[in-house]
Amino acid sequence: MGQSVDICGCRSKLGERLFHVGCWLAILLPLSMLIVLVADVAIDGIGRLDWGFIKGYPSRRAHRAGIWPAFCGTLWLVGLTGLLAIPIGIGGAVYLEEYGGNSRLAGFIELNIANLAGVPSVIYGLLGLEFFVRVAGLGSSVLAGACTLALLVLPIVIISSREALRTVPHGLREAALGLGCTPWQMIRKVVLPMALPGILTGAILSVSRAIGETAPLILVGAVVFITFTPEGVDSQFTALPIQIFNWVSMPQKGFMENAAAGIVVLLLTLLSINLVAILLRNHFQRRRY
Repeated sequence: MGQSVDICGCRSKLGERLFHVGCWLAILLPLSMLIVLVADVAIDGIGRLDWGFIKGYPSRRAHRAGIWPAFCGTLWLVGLTGLLAIPIGIGGAVYLEEYGGNSRLAGFIELNIANLAGVPSVIYGLLGLEFFVRVAGLGSSVLAGACTLALLVLPIVIISSREALRTVPHGLREAALGLGCTPWQMIRKVVLPMALPGILTGAILSVSRAIGETAPLILVGAVVFITFTPEGVDSQFTALPIQIFNWVSMPQKGFMENAAAGIVVLLLTLLSINLVAILLRNHFQRRRY
């Protein structure tokens, strides 16, 4: 009996060690591939990374081409997408989690949100082309592109916000209601402040997806070659992913270097936006505790 117990214990320890090794490999392999890819892109584009490249405008000559219109267009898109998607997504999450309950309407909305989360981005581009560009009459504008990207990331915001709302203990809700708060006062003063760090995490994920999308923007009419920056929500625009895509399709080697430099700028922009969101999340998390 003792020998069989020892054998089972050894097998259990061996299985646990193999599981740990598998977990480390699952982390290290994708991470190492990402580091190699980023290093390769950085090496190819480091020679073009200067202030003139960032402030420059597109050109038919590779050594004169810059990314300023695409960079400004990306900032416009990210800002408008966040302004549209985050409040609507939080509102939808609050309704489903706090008011919807087990109603048929809430179940119908949940089913559609789950389905929309898996829809390819090109489908959202077709929807944006038909509804925002043609039916709503927005044309190929920054606002049409931002509305399309807002629809794209809205399921992510709703799902992540609902998960954040679920982390708030029900005892706090009951205590607030017991002190005489209305349901809306309870949500506004107790639930949302407690769930805000998790909600900001969802916002980070949504912005991270929106900033790298290309297909929806091409379908709604983003300009590939543009020599001016957007002046308002009704202006024509381009974005860094589209500019990079255009350069990659060029046969000259210089444009490949420009594309690599553009990818580095796009990654740095994404990291900067995420860093600001993470700092805000950590600030509210410290206030929570």
